Amino acid sequence: MDQQRRERLVTLRRELHRHPEPAWCEYWTTSRIVTELERVGVDELLVGPDLLDADARMAVPDEATRDDWHDRAREAGAREDVLERCEGGFTGALATVERGDGPTVALRVDVDALPITESDEGGHAPAEADFRSDNEGFMHACGHDAHATIGVGVLEAVVESDFSGTFKLLFQPAEEVIGGGRAVAESGVLDDVDHLLALHVGLDHPTGEVVAGVNGFLAVRQFAAEFRGESAHAGGHPAAGRDAVQALAAAVTNLHAIRRHEDGATRVNAGVVSGGTATNIVPESARIEGEVRGETTALMEYMSERADDVIEHAAGMHDCEASVRTTAQAPSAESDAALADVVYAVAEGVDGVDSVLHSAPLGGSEDATYLMDRVQERGGRASFVGIGTDHPGGHHTPTFDVDERTLDIGVDVLAGALARLW
Repeated sequence: MDQQRRERLVTLRRELHRHPEPAWCEYWTTSRIVTELERVGVDELLVGPDLLDADARMAVPDEATRDDWHDRAREAGAREDVLERCEGGFTGALATVERGDGPTVALRVDVDALPITESDEGGHAPAEADFRSDNEGFMHACGHDAHATIGVGVLEAVVESDFSGTFKLLFQPAEEVIGGGRAVAESGVLDDVDHLLALHVGLDHPTGEVVAGVNGFLAVRQFAAEFRGESAHAGGHPAAGRDAVQALAAAVTNLHAIRRHEDGATRVNAGVVSGGTATNIVPESARIEGEVRGETTALMEYMSERADDVIEHAAGMHDCEASVRTTAQAPSAESDAALADVVYAVAEGVDGVDSVLHSAPLGGSEDATYLMDRVQERGGRASFVGIGTDHPGGHHTPTFDVDERTLDIGVDVLAGALARLW
């Protein structure tokens, strides 16, 4: 990569890092990406609702939150034409470049950030180099700023090449809440894809290490459980109440007691619990926000069914009612070995790469699995590529940062792999 292009990509990554936005609120980010796509030049550009199935979106924030971030984006200089197209939380973009007959190859990157307050301490490069988050309480703590930047770099390389076929570059919203992948998949915009690559930096792999085909995706279901009882005076008439918090406590204890399955790894977590209004009132309402995961979709469903049973019966034990709704969900997936072989062969010859793994487990969940499954179900191939990066803090921490040498490596590996697929 020439120095001028590298400097441009570093500048873009730092701009994106300074303007983190949460899921379905990536208005400024979408605007900035659209400007880059127009600069490079594409044959078709879909924005927001044009690439999403509105009914398939998950974990969409309330209207007030979306409006607040819409206003923030405008104040930060986002383009009015893009803001208008994205109104209501329909964010993201899909660029298409067509060069005659040949296969359709796609690259998926994600663009949302996390509700984490970024470190401002010495030694944290974004703080020292003045590109720390401008949106206090939110930050790119998982590398999605680098993902989007690498996507732009790959697009530049593809446009300048002599490939024959179609290239689709997806900037997907709402990955962190497992909310955007399904909406893109069910819109059908990737149904003609023959080869799909998805990207993630880091994943506890150092700079210079590439994973050609990440596997070990845990299928996940996130849920919200509401407990309803009846209030009473806790001192004068305690027996007249129906204690929703007591029902919640029984549910939390027994969620973690669900028997694990011999067919593979399973997980459960009650991540947020709340309830009650005062010390002298028997609580009439309580709430759990939790999740279950499984090494396969079937194992996730096993955990999910038992979690629902636990919640229902915990409520019944304490004469309360409970309701459970799914807030987000994603299946498991497997990278195609043949496609990973292509990435592996290319990565071995890329400057800066000193270690290539054919496969490694993710150990978590990703809604790219919706896209991978969709492509594979229609006869295509998909692989999730890990581009290692040194980071002083782990993913989802206030000190997370990306080694910017990763930008060069990511562009060269992915653009090189795409070139071999046409």
